[in-house]
Amino acid sequence: MTDLYEAQRAMRNMRKAALQRGVIAILDVGTSKIACLVLRFDGERFMGGDGVGALAGQSSFRVIGAATTRSRGVRFGEIESMPETERAIRTAVQAAQKMAQTRVDHVIACFSGGNPRSYGIAGQVDVEYETVSEQDVARVLAASDVPDYGTHREVLHAQPVNFQLDHRSGLKDPRGQIGQTLAVDMHMLTVDTATIQNLLYCIKRCDLEVAGLASGAYVSGISALVEDEQELGAACVDLGGGATDVSIFMKKHMIYADSVRMGGEHVTSDIAMGLQIPFATAERIKTFYGGLVATGMDDREMIEVGGESGDWEKDRRTVSRAELIGIIRPRVEEILEGVRECLDAAGFEHMPSQQIVLTGGGSQIPGLDTLAPKILGQNVRIGRPLRVQGLPQAATGAAFASAVGLCLFAANPQDEWWDFEIPAERYPARSLKRAMRWFKDNW
Repeated sequence: MTDLYEAQRAMRNMRKAALQRGVIAILDVGTSKIACLVLRFDGERFMGGDGVGALAGQSSFRVIGAATTRSRGVRFGEIESMPETERAIRTAVQAAQKMAQTRVDHVIACFSGGNPRSYGIAGQVDVEYETVSEQDVARVLAASDVPDYGTHREVLHAQPVNFQLDHRSGLKDPRGQIGQTLAVDMHMLTVDTATIQNLLYCIKRCDLEVAGLASGAYVSGISALVEDEQELGAACVDLGGGATDVSIFMKKHMIYADSVRMGGEHVTSDIAMGLQIPFATAERIKTFYGGLVATGMDDREMIEVGGESGDWEKDRRTVSRAELIGIIRPRVEEILEGVRECLDAAGFEHMPSQQIVLTGGGSQIPGLDTLAPKILGQNVRIGRPLRVQGLPQAATGAAFASAVGLCLFAANPQDEWWDFEIPAERYPARSLKRAMRWFKDNW
């Protein structure tokens, strides 16, 4: 991905071609599971539009294949072992293809991790012919002051979130309007180059073409936040297996994203170490008996730890549920404290609406709705992904928020700056590199 602008444009063209053929796959590469959904598009409504994504249920696609498999070789949302991840992706894609009874060549993928960083950038130009044209929008996007975000990072999302024409601000789409000066506020999200390249290489090794990439924080927000929350302002916290993604939405656009490098698997490993049991047993105990608020009953409720060590006494051990909660709660508090720090860094307390929506597999721990308001603030709810046509019952839980959001992203992507024909000489990253080279040569 030497030239990001061209690579993203190529992906968008591939996506359009795949949608015209009618079938595309969604791949959510997570730390605990890899989910694949096969979508069939049956209408023309998904093309064009005004750049505002339609709600689920109104979208013109249907899920015809779905499969999940345990994730292997992924840690903190980033690929750690290429062969294992490749095998897991192949397993999920083949099972989804078998259910859909069709072959899939193009996938749109999302991932968490990659150490995301958000930037708010702005640009301003004079309108050429009084009426704002597509070319004017391209020029104002190209005129944005791109910061020096580092050599080993790539731009994953670059979305115009607000246009200003003369003295009128808050415009979603200025094209066709009359004015003299056009300004834009843009949100740019960068991630580590290695994370993206490893994912692209891994998917290519599975004989699949990548038709789009998205941040897990972004797509979780699309699916878990209802339309009013996206409009008025809300934060979405996706408690995943290896990382917790935080995204803030305002006026239906993501304006901030970050990630806490802790998730549900850290809770499981705490249980495994605290009770001296295998990881798989700890995961089972967490799922069946986990909780965050201890009551008087929990001292008396005993849980059989079990095991296959061969030592009869060790395998017959029991622990009280109160002890288990005592192991789980400190780690969940630590994750929520990390989320609070992310929200404080973003200036979330200054937003008009303080709504926080928790989603992801980790949000299903009983008692989270009692604990989270104490750390994050009062307006907290547990969110489930919006219903998508044809989605199996097993894939409607909070753990599938990013997969469902990715379906909506595939059907109705928001405008990004590579959707416009930006003049080559005004391509921001290039001009930035040229300026850096001049600085090195002449200083």
